[in-house]
Amino acid sequence: MTNKEHVRCLIVGSGPAGYTAAIYASRANLNPVEYCGLQVGGQLTQTTIVENFPGYSEGVDGNQMMSDLRTQAERFGADLRDGVIVKADLSKAPYILTTDEGHEIETDTLIIATGASAKYLGLADEEKYKGEGVSACATCDGFFYRKKTVAVVGGGDTACEEALYLAGLAKKVYLIVRKPFLRASEVMQKRVKEADNIEILFEHNTIGLYGNNGVEGAHLVKRKGKADEERYDLPIDGFFLAIGHKPNSDVFKEWLDTDETGYIKTIGSSPCTRIPGVFAAGDVADPNYRQAITAAASGCKAAIEADRYLRMA
Repeated sequence: MTNKEHVRCLIVGSGPAGYTAAIYASRANLNPVEYCGLQVGGQLTQTTIVENFPGYSEGVDGNQMMSDLRTQAERFGADLRDGVIVKADLSKAPYILTTDEGHEIETDTLIIATGASAKYLGLADEEKYKGEGVSACATCDGFFYRKKTVAVVGGGDTACEEALYLAGLAKKVYLIVRKPFLRASEVMQKRVKEADNIEILFEHNTIGLYGNNGVEGAHLVKRKGKADEERYDLPIDGFFLAIGHKPNSDVFKEWLDTDETGYIKTIGSSPCTRIPGVFAAGDVADPNYRQAITAAASGCKAAIEADRYLRMA
């Protein structure tokens, strides 16, 4: 491989958005090159069974699903590569991207599908029980906790939404809140407080998880004053993180408009950014839904827009 090359369409990031973009761009004869990033396959490779993606009536392993999408993209001729984009120059077309190995790529169109990473508390037990009781997506994994007891960590709108969603499935939902109040909107607070099976644990911190066959409980600390605290164990079947996501947009923030969290802003409901020929798809541009199906759909739209842009150039 030479140190510099020119391509018609570069896709950054894998996962449902990146792989779907690669499928559509390949079928449009754009000869796309896709750099798959540090987490090849995206966040779904960190889950077990995906049950809410259309077409898999019995559910599908997250890794298998991403492998299927990758194979499909390769079948149509997408050039899928390991590696990470560490630098971008979007000052003028063709745009120049640099990999972690110093390889420069000039591209006529760019599809950013780098996703977003869920924020965790930083406990070793979160990694230990990931996929075995620890989740950062109630919509993805809530079904597995029907009639069970779960805990949600967080005090904002997202945490309240997750708790309310789980309340429709689980027997009991604990909302673990670090502060003595909720940060969520008044409407969301009211809904949570009125739910019969949600109990808010104010001024609580989680310091660990336990269980022999997945999560069976959480080690909690309750603050009872400036110098007084109570430690106890809370039996639960599932532990959901709802303290936010960090969109993987740092490389591109110099050039593109982002919101206060870092999500890339697109024009209307399209994947188009303010720079012609540059598109954003999937969770890196979606602070609201963050689902595999919506990511895949936006990857499709980005590839179609990239084809349109090239045809009009």
